[in-house]
Amino acid sequence: MSDPTFSGFNEPHPHSRQQRLVVLLVDDQPIIGEAVRRALASEADIDFHYCAQANEAVAIAEALRPNVIMQDLVMPGVDGMTLVHHYRIHPVLKHVPVIVLSSKEDAVVKSQAFATGATDYLVKLPDSIELIARVRHHARAYLNQIERDEAYRVLSEHQKRLLELNETLRRLSDVDGLTGLNNRRYLDSYLDAEWRRALREGTEFSVLMLDVDNFKLYNDYYGHLAGDEVLKEVAGVMRQTLQRPADLAARYGGEEFTVVLPSTPASGALLIAEQLCSAVRALALPNPAAPSGIVTVSVGVATAAPAHRESYAPLLRVADMALYEAKRAGKDQAVYRVREE
Repeated sequence: MSDPTFSGFNEPHPHSRQQRLVVLLVDDQPIIGEAVRRALASEADIDFHYCAQANEAVAIAEALRPNVIMQDLVMPGVDGMTLVHHYRIHPVLKHVPVIVLSSKEDAVVKSQAFATGATDYLVKLPDSIELIARVRHHARAYLNQIERDEAYRVLSEHQKRLLELNETLRRLSDVDGLTGLNNRRYLDSYLDAEWRRALREGTEFSVLMLDVDNFKLYNDYYGHLAGDEVLKEVAGVMRQTLQRPADLAARYGGEEFTVVLPSTPASGALLIAEQLCSAVRALALPNPAAPSGIVTVSVGVATAAPAHRESYAPLLRVADMALYEAKRAGKDQAVYRVREE
């Protein structure tokens, strides 16, 4: 061996070498380094590297990324057990197999070596056949573990992306494609959940039914594309008006919308309904087919205190009747209807 020092800083990363096995020997005796080199020289798939200085071992191993480290236990400067400990706490080297080399078979020393983190224990120097077999066994096990870890990482990443995609699809399935508000499907589930919550907490529960006035005439005059834009504008007003996280605006169907107002008394619900009418009116969207000359909305308001064995459906019907009354009274207004017991 011409140079008993490490010679691998410019080597490519071991995992890019098509599973070549990279072995690092740390031993202060060049004769041991030469003996191990000769024992492994006939193995074409094993790259052997040697480090004679214990205080350089960790830095060299970090740069080399070996598949197996063979480590002498008795060296000047740094104790072999200490080096094993340094490998085990190093973020890059902590899983690399470490075969400790000792001059004698000592049960106490062997026990301490395994407790410190050694993977194997050899009395130096073993027969070359045994040495090669142990190096191959530990290196292949390490590489297989890296492959398994990478496979698990990729699988975990794919599962995470799949969950994110499923969540995106779920959200999209709950959203009306035109207005961006929640759709009827989500509205039904939300009403059910919030109705149950109001029943548990004993709070009042309000709903609004909102309809764009003279919408059919608007579509006949401007066309359905312009009508879609009006629905988007009204949806934007609803989003801006509803401030609480629990309040929900949804497209009920066509030009009709529903607002869910948990923990809201009749006075508060009516106030929000009037704000919606005013905000749509302020848009000043022209509608020559309407008496007012602009796009307006009518809103029906209903409030209830949920009771056992009762659904929210009757409350929606009351709000719908209130909406009908608002339309009959001249539109562009909010009407509260008392629920009949």
